[in-house]
Amino acid sequence: MPADRVLITSEQIQTRIREMAEEIERDYAPGPIYLVSVLKGSFIFVADLARALRRPNIRIEFMAISSYGNAKTSSGQVRLTRDLDVNIEGHQVLIVEDIIDSGLTLTYLKRLLEQRRPKSLEIATLLDKPERRVAPVAVKYVGFQIPDEFVVGYGLDYAEDYRNLNDIRILQQ
Repeated sequence: MPADRVLITSEQIQTRIREMAEEIERDYAPGPIYLVSVLKGSFIFVADLARALRRPNIRIEFMAISSYGNAKTSSGQVRLTRDLDVNIEGHQVLIVEDIIDSGLTLTYLKRLLEQRRPKSLEIATLLDKPERRVAPVAVKYVGFQIPDEFVVGYGLDYAEDYRNLNDIRILQQ
C-alpha cells in the first residue's frame, strides 16, 4: 500500500508544534510538567514538543495502550500494555497523543490518570479526526484537524511500517 499523498508537510508540523509549545507555556504555572506520551505513535511528536518547550523541568513518561493491533480501525477494546514509572499525584500532567479518532483510548486513559490525582490533566494531540468520534474527549491542544483518512508518518504507522516518514501522508487503499 503506497503512502504517497502528503497531507501535512514536515515544515507545517514543526511550525504548529512551536505554536502549541507557546500555548502550553502560557497556560501552565511555573514548575514541572509531565508529558505522558502514548506509545508508540506519539514518540516523535513528544520529542519535538519537549524540545520546543522552554522550561527546564519537562519530564517525559511513557504509557502504551492498545486498541488497533494491525487493523486500520479501532477494535473498540482498550487495554493498558505499559504503565507510568512515576507517581503523578499533585503534578501538572499533559497527555501527548499522536491522533484522536474514536476517542475511546483517550477516554480510558484520562479516567485512569484522573484516579491518580494529578494537579492538572490535559490532552495535546498532533492530529484530530472529529468525524470519527464515538466518545467525547476534551482536547486542549490540537495540532491539526484532519479528514477521515488513514494517515501514516511522523510516528504513525500501519502494521509498524511508515513511522519514519517526516510528514503525514494518506495511506492509499
